[in-house]
Amino acid sequence: MLLLEEGLLPMNDRAFASDTLENLVVARVLVEPRHLEELLEGLAGLDFPVNPELQHRSGSVLVEFPAYVGHVEEIRNTIRRLGFDAQTLDVFGVLHAAASG
Repeated sequence: MLLLEEGLLPMNDRAFASDTLENLVVARVLVEPRHLEELLEGLAGLDFPVNPELQHRSGSVLVEFPAYVGHVEEIRNTIRRLGFDAQTLDVFGVLHAAASG
């Protein structure tokens, strides 16, 4: 599910001239621990560097990393290609992510 905080990013305009700080988002994927390695290997194959932070929870792992809005579809397509439900992807504006910790 793609979620962006209203007012943080211009979601009606999907074409961005450059990767700038205001186009930065935080991507979050919740995955079962047994599928973590598969997800991380898939994310490593993206066309941009991914530096994930892992948060272990009861029965799942939250994988979180910064990306630019222009990369969200590539992330979603990679998640689908790996056999994961694309609904496991949440995307937040950096201000929302920083506030929610």
